[in-house]
Amino acid sequence: MATGGFVLYLLSGFSVAVLSAFFLINKYDTNPHEYLGSSSDSFSRYASSSEKVWPDLEFNWRLVLATVIGFLGSACGTVGGVGGGGIFVPMLTLIVGFDTKSAAALSKCMIMGASASSVWYNLKVSHPTKDVPILDYDLALLFQPMLLLGITVGVALSVVFPYWLITVLIIILFIGTSSRSFYKAIQMWKEETILKKEMAKQKETLVNSHGELLIDSEYDPLVPREEKSELEILRFNLRLKWVAMLFAVWALFLVIQIIKNDLPVCGTWYWVLFFLQFPIALGLFGYEAVKLYREHKKRMSTGNTESICEASIEWTAMHIAFCALCGILGGTVGGLLGSGGGFILGPLLLEIGVIPQVASATATFVMMFSSSLSVVEFYLLKRFPIPYALYLMSVSILAGFWGQYFVRKLVTILKRASIIIFILSGVIFASAITMGVVGIEKSIRMIHNHEFMGFLGFCSSQ
Repeated sequence: MATGGFVLYLLSGFSVAVLSAFFLINKYDTNPHEYLGSSSDSFSRYASSSEKVWPDLEFNWRLVLATVIGFLGSACGTVGGVGGGGIFVPMLTLIVGFDTKSAAALSKCMIMGASASSVWYNLKVSHPTKDVPILDYDLALLFQPMLLLGITVGVALSVVFPYWLITVLIIILFIGTSSRSFYKAIQMWKEETILKKEMAKQKETLVNSHGELLIDSEYDPLVPREEKSELEILRFNLRLKWVAMLFAVWALFLVIQIIKNDLPVCGTWYWVLFFLQFPIALGLFGYEAVKLYREHKKRMSTGNTESICEASIEWTAMHIAFCALCGILGGTVGGLLGSGGGFILGPLLLEIGVIPQVASATATFVMMFSSSLSVVEFYLLKRFPIPYALYLMSVSILAGFWGQYFVRKLVTILKRASIIIFILSGVIFASAITMGVVGIEKSIRMIHNHEFMGFLGFCSSQ
């Protein structure tokens, strides 16, 4: 199975980065307690790095440059289905001047705005090849619980993991997924080239029953055909039952996070609520997995080999377990790196056989729920300034809509859906460069200042 290499890369990259931690801890921190216990200067530096730095919202070159970068990042990020958080956080810290935590919170606001407008646009677009919704609700409900669970676990680990280790993970995973996506884009480009040549030959030789050459005959398998009105397409794509189920999952995780944040860290009820998320996520995932498994068995018994959803894999017990692993791993890494899991889900959907248009729409749809969960939690914790958040969200909303519009038009004109995968690969690679450079610079500065480079205690570092 091709997706085996994808998850193997994630697991190996994660493991290599974690294991290398112990080498550097021993190299740079012979006695970690001297930094945490006796060195008040080191602690003050750590505390100062966590202080809120909120620049005023005023018109200047920084705001203009941030607006341009934010617009382009949101437009490309939503088209690829990865959000663009890897671009937003360095932009907000280096150009605008926010502290890292506030930049991460504002980044989620931008991702939520861009995702919401992108989903609204996609709801008014027909499926490129079938008479089914452009959003694959089965895949959304399958992956959403595991991604939300993984994000909560990843956020908890981000408190424990040292900054340099997170930087290593960013470089390894982002470059790996972008390379894999770029390779798939090249493959699809070649397939599209062959298909276009074959269609051109058929068009030249195709004649009707009267022996006349049909020069206007055309077959566009990857280009949306507007056979219905915009309102009819919207009603067809919007399945309220599925949306209600996804919203219920989102609300359930949100309530748990709100209650947990008001409890003493590492107290009994804190851990009860933390581990309560596991049976909830597994139960919801299991419900959808059993449904897909039964429908697959029923179709196979009747000789119907048609795919149940966009994924071209067989829904066996092994493949379902594999999807669960990918979902929670993607969410964990996404929560750890502050990206929301989009850069894992987008490439993963492509790996299991989902076409680019549906992969982009479905990944963005799921990302809207995960990013909004973070935004609500950050709002309750007062992690970002409201004026800046509203302005940046407005920019992202416009970017998400127009990004989808222009890329869809480009796909229609060139008849190449591989453009979407190229954009996805480019956004992930750009995120690897920007976040990698920022992370390396900060890690070098921490080493120079003899700051603690090891793992922190979860309870003591909250």
